[in-house]
Amino acid sequence: MKKYSLPDISKASDTVVLANGEFPSHPIALSILENCKFLVCCDGAINSLTGTDKQPDAIVGDCDSLSAENRELFADIIHSIPEQETNDLTKAVTFCIQQGRREITILGATGKREDHTIANISLLCEYMKGCDVQMITDFGVFNAIDSNSMFESVPAQQVSLFCVDPCIVTSHNLLYPIKDRIFTNWWQATLNESMSNEFAIRTNGRLIVYRAF
Repeated sequence: MKKYSLPDISKASDTVVLANGEFPSHPIALSILENCKFLVCCDGAINSLTGTDKQPDAIVGDCDSLSAENRELFADIIHSIPEQETNDLTKAVTFCIQQGRREITILGATGKREDHTIANISLLCEYMKGCDVQMITDFGVFNAIDSNSMFESVPAQQVSLFCVDPCIVTSHNLLYPIKDRIFTNWWQATLNESMSNEFAIRTNGRLIVYRAF
């Protein structure tokens, strides 16, 4: 059974993808951004990053959001992918996987437009096929799973599940127990709570687990 750790400021990430949503402000997200070994920016995100001391290793996207100044400044690390079948976040994650990077943390993928936020969160179920990926926001962490999994937690931590498939779900160590339930809408398994330092989810389909900071 795979176990998912709980992010904290002492843990570094090998690879970070910075999306063009709200720039991170939570100490955990900022620490991960500052200490990552390899940073890929979706093209619009570089406009926010240039206000910091952090330098990207690559900029990936269709490049429609790059300023003229940044096009010139970062010309040697820009990877332009003009196709419109995928969004810039997917282009950036795919780039990382093609570089052999399998441990990826996504930052800045929520906020601003709600349709982008929903789409980016749901895409975790696509990305998990090729890498170990987590999405960290200013409020918590999202992980996508498709098999039985254990999650590091703290007592009373808020937990929500979002079922992408109509799968059978059972929980252990959650305040509101789930026993062989099939959920048919995203809201139905939200707003639960951890009762211990870890909890388990058993599933035969895809779902997204959220743990609040």
